[in-house]
Amino acid sequence: MAFSSWLAALPLLLALVSADAPNPAAPGRIEHVADFQSRYVKPRNIDIWLPDGYPQPGTRYAVVYMHDGQNLFDPKKAGYGVAWEVDSTLAALRQRGEIRPCIVVGIWNTDRRLPEYTPAKPYYTMSAAQRAKIELERPGAPLSDEYLKFIVQELKPYVDQHFQTSPRRADTFVAGSSMGGLISLYAALEYPKVFGGAACFSTHWPLSLKENSPAFTEAMVQYLDKKLPSRNKPKLYFDYGSATLDAWYEPHQVRIDSVLRAHHYNSKAWLTRSFPGAEHNEAAWKKRVALALPFLLGR
Repeated sequence: MAFSSWLAALPLLLALVSADAPNPAAPGRIEHVADFQSRYVKPRNIDIWLPDGYPQPGTRYAVVYMHDGQNLFDPKKAGYGVAWEVDSTLAALRQRGEIRPCIVVGIWNTDRRLPEYTPAKPYYTMSAAQRAKIELERPGAPLSDEYLKFIVQELKPYVDQHFQTSPRRADTFVAGSSMGGLISLYAALEYPKVFGGAACFSTHWPLSLKENSPAFTEAMVQYLDKKLPSRNKPKLYFDYGSATLDAWYEPHQVRIDSVLRAHHYNSKAWLTRSFPGAEHNEAAWKKRVALALPFLLGR
């Protein structure tokens, strides 16, 4: 073949090679469930990510339940135009053998996000004056107990029935950022027989957006003292940056970390990471998914 003819055919040859070659980080597919109904909370959309090749015969998949589900996969659906791209990240991690097979259940938020993500039990241990300050910023009392009932009693049974999951505690996790970090920790401790761990990105310990108060953190300290188990500890991942809203978090996280040490948490069950310069946004959390989820899903 003349060089000019070969050069003209090159695009077709490359296309054929690409078509036959395996994609090292195939993102899989997403099944969308619109307006999932509940007895406990408002209906909401659910996105369920299934990895490439799902279902593999004989494989039971771990499940990660993630809050703010519209921000996880598609930038067009994300609230600020940036998605975490959890699908591509997990596909690449799986390809490298860093995690076991898993699916992700993205739970969209609603206009009740703040009350649904506010841990109720520690919240009500704060003084009336402290609660009144917070309630000036947000609509209504906490709805987190109802939100967790929705996940545990309605959504999880649906997922386990319709998909090839491993329903065991050791294969069931929860994750989220900011207020989603708070509700993830609360879920792991309120339902220790359901969730084997939680990933909490840029956990919003102050609750308030106006005042960097330690009041809720101290309420969480008291709650953790009572709820952290001595056996079968849930895996707990925390992180924080140092810019924008994340600039508030280090002293709160240090306080929480001291409680975990007092309860004999070690590096197998607990990881806290600091990311200097990182801001409080999806772009930052997108970079950290590949660091956090192997801690929960590692082989």
